This record gives sequence, C-alpha cells and structure tokens, in this order.
Amino acid sequence: MKLHGELRRRTGLGLRLLTFALAAIGGTAGALAQAPAPGTENPEDWPQYHRTSNAWRYSPLDQIDKTTVKDLKVAWIHQPGDITMGLQATPIVVDGVMYYIGPNNNVFALNAATGEQIWHYQPQIDPLAYESFYASASRGVTVGNGRVYIGTMDGRFVAVDSLSGKEVWSTRLVDQAKCSGCLFSSPPVLAGDVLVGGTTGGDQPQRGKIFAVKAATGEKAWTFDTIKQGEESWPGDTGDVGGGGAWMPGTYDPVSDTIFIGTSNAAPDFYGDGRKGDNLYTASLLALDPKTGKLKWHRQEIPHDTWDYDSAYEALVVEDGGRELIVHLNKSGFVFVMEKATGALANVWPLSETYNFVKTIDPKTGELIDRRPLEFGKENLVCPYLLGTRSWNHGAYNPKTGLWYTNAMEVCQIAVPGKQDPSKLGIAGLYLGVDKLEAVPPPGRKASARLDARDPVTGERKWTVDYPIPGLGSVLTTGGGLVFNGDPEGVIRAYDADDGSVLWQFRTGSGIRSGLISYAVGGKQYIAVPSGWGSLAPGFMASVFPRVKELQGGAAMVVFALD
Repeated sequence: MKLHGELRRRTGLGLRLLTFALAAIGGTAGALAQAPAPGTENPEDWPQYHRTSNAWRYSPLDQIDKTTVKDLKVAWIHQPGDITMGLQATPIVVDGVMYYIGPNNNVFALNAATGEQIWHYQPQIDPLAYESFYASASRGVTVGNGRVYIGTMDGRFVAVDSLSGKEVWSTRLVDQAKCSGCLFSSPPVLAGDVLVGGTTGGDQPQRGKIFAVKAATGEKAWTFDTIKQGEESWPGDTGDVGGGGAWMPGTYDPVSDTIFIGTSNAAPDFYGDGRKGDNLYTASLLALDPKTGKLKWHRQEIPHDTWDYDSAYEALVVEDGGRELIVHLNKSGFVFVMEKATGALANVWPLSETYNFVKTIDPKTGELIDRRPLEFGKENLVCPYLLGTRSWNHGAYNPKTGLWYTNAMEVCQIAVPGKQDPSKLGIAGLYLGVDKLEAVPPPGRKASARLDARDPVTGERKWTVDYPIPGLGSVLTTGGGLVFNGDPEGVIRAYDADDGSVLWQFRTGSGIRSGLISYAVGGKQYIAVPSGWGSLAPGFMASVFPRVKELQGGAAMVVFALD
C-alpha cells in the first residue's frame, strides 16, 4: 500500500485508474495478477461495517506503521451534539466521505480529510421509541447504491440520498407497542438487491424476526422467524414471548450469496422452565439466502440457553488448510469454528478462563458437557456473566500475523431465577426471569480484563495485555503491523501486532464504545476513533469495576493522521 500511495502522489493517478492501466498493459493475466487478496479490497475505504465481508476489521494501509505511529496527531474532531448512550457506531468511509450515526439516529456526512460537515439527517422519531429500554443507541449505517441506509429506534429501515442527505424512502417493520419496544440498534446489511437486519428482543417478551426489504424501494421482501415452529422447540405458546431477534449486523458473502447473521438469547433469559425445548433458532448462527430468506444451514451454539448467551457476534471468515472457516464467538466465552459452506464444526475453544456453566463443550460435536442448570429460587454462581466473556464490540484479524485480536473479561454473576408475567411488563420492561442478578468476581480471583492475540482456529494465545476495566470498543488492526484498541477511560493505544508492546497512546476525553477504523484520502492515512462513553453495559459491571461509575460520558469523532 505504500507503493500505491507513492505512485499516486507522483503521478496524480487515482488508485482505480492506476489499477485499470496496469491491467490493460498486462492483459487478462495482468488483470488476474491485480486481483486483491482477501481483506485488501478497496484499501483506501472502509465501505462496510466490518470493512470487508470476511469481518476482519483489517485495513491494509501501512503509511502509519510501527516506526511512524509515534508521530500521530489529531487531524480533526467532529461532535454530533448528543451524548445520550455515548458513541457506539462504526463509521463508513467511501471516496473521501465519512458517514456515521450518533445517538438518537443522528446521521452525518463529513469530508473525511477535514471533518467539514456536508449534511446532517435525523428521521422523525415516534415518541414511543424513547420509552424503550434500548432507546437512543445507534451502531452504524450502511452505504451503497448512492444511498445511506439506517435501522431506526422506532422500528424502520430508512434510505437517505448519500449526496444530499434527503430521505428517499422509509419502511416500518415492527410495531413497538406489540414487541415490547424492540428496535433496530444496528444497520441493515446490503446483500445484493435487499437489505437484511433484525431487532433487539432477546430480553423482551416478543417473537424475534429478521427482515428483508428491497434496497431500491423499501418494499418488504421476506421475514424470517427466529422462533421455530414446533413443540420440540417451543411447547405451547411459549415462543410468542420467546425473545430471539438479531440485534447485531450480519455479513453478506457475495461468493456464496449468503447472509451470516447471529441470533440473540431466548426469553425469559434465566428461567428455562418457562420455555422448555431446544428453543431454536435462538443462540444460533444462521446462513440465509438473501433472495428468499430461506435457511441454508444453522448452528445452535447454546441449545435451551438459560444463561443469556447470545450468538449475535461477528462471523469472522478465515482460511485454514484450504478450508474456509467461520470463527464465531458466543457470549458464553466459547469460540465455535465451523465450515463456511455447511456449518459443520471444525473446533470449539474457550476464550473464557473461568466458565462454569458447563464442564466443557465437545469440539467435535458441539455438545454441552455436564451443563449446570440454574436452580429456581436459589442463588446460582454463573460464569461468565450476562455481558459475556466479551461484549458485542468486535475483534480484528490481521492476515500478516494470522492472529485474531479481541477484548476479553473474567466476571461471574449471582443469579436467582424467578417467574415473571410478561403481560404486566411495560415497553421498557425486561423479561429476564430473574429475582436477583449481580456481577461478582470469579471464585478465587479478581474480576479482570485483557486484550488477547489468538490463533483464531486453535485458540492458542500469542500475547495478552491486562486492562483495569474491560474494553468495550471494537479492535482495529492494520497493514502497518499495528493493533488499535480503546479503553473505558478514553485512552486509545497502538500496539505492536507481533508482541503487544505499546507504541503510541492518546487520551480522547471519553471512553471508547465504538468501532475504530482506518482509511485514506489523497494518499494520506487516517485513524478514526469515535469517542464517547455511555450505553447500558457499564451499569452491569459497576459492582466489580466500581471505577466505571466515575467515567464521563461524551460523543466526538476524533481523527488522527501523520503531519
């Protein structure tokens, strides 16, 4: 990438024009030789949520590397003007324009080199949406077809013109009054001609669904019910309040024309007697046909989950021995490695060091060995706790090191299962099925947090860095041999991807809850850090990490570059 950047500066050619010229000289063989390696497509942009369809969160740019990173300076700052729930988004950058979403669905288009605001859009939000337990959180936008797509906090997909910021269409997909305030906290995924996404809902008495609409018009295309029909999965009418949903973005694999998307836990979370059966398709990774919504395959990672162990996290795709594998972290702290084509298991390994909800999980069959059901009305010590061994914020994979970098924490909880009447819960009520829930340290050790560098297939740990408070931001890794990670204090650090040594750090002023990215404009590489502490998660960890109660909220897009 350094070569491309240098050629651009000397010749004035854009990268796309340069690539075309080289391909023309070399003919077909030359064109084939120019085919980008996986994860290196559109190197100057961050065009989708995880940058590429393999969910690596890897930028191949290397102008900022181990030797130059010490010279990083703030290039510009943009503030969305609303700090409710902090800043949780991953920005998108396409052709020198940054698109990002702040709290309460405030969407911005900025000049990615200067931070100058091009337009601002906020949909007219139904007042009922502000009463939802998950109100105000916005985690990203999707860009394509000359439009910016969002999922709204009042249950719609909306398309906005990418040049003007004017609304093109709006389609309501859920009635919040009937789904206990379920909403879209994440952007839909663009998969060919359709947009696909799911709502919050694993902790609410509702029936989870994944929706698809036509990207051009917003016309409804299909709906997938994450609550499978059948007595073996959901006896009686338990599925009608069985939770589910898919609250994080999936990924679209254009080669196999497949959407990979994870589902949330079943409800009530901790009272399994209220919903006997395997509770398909909750706590599962789904492979869906984007044209029809039909299920190609599924892997339920936690059958009959009674510990709040979602499967909503990213579907990382790596190659290993000629196989394409999906590496998928479950909130339980176990990583499921499976064949991309079929979902067949290749391995299961624990990121968690202190789990006790099972003895282990069989790496060949996925069977939960000696699972420990919660005793009704009694205090149960459960590890990990409801935020998981890692929260939803994503890891990053670097093809140069072959390592997956991810935050992790070791925290347990005291849970006392109890009955709830879902008909008496308001729009902000949670259907957890629990009388007591408190985060506590693991037996015999302190609650702890760290950043790990792991082999994604075997789980072998290459290095680790301890943190005083768990990192709740997504990790970025780059072609410059760097790993960027932010902490709840707002300190962003650059680590050597090979050994974890700290090479640079900067205090942004508020904690990191978002997705860090890198991009280039005019041959200059930038690191964008959405800074802004907030959201509901810190409240759950305060009993074991009391420092979080003192942290300041905020919201600011802080962008760095070399002089």
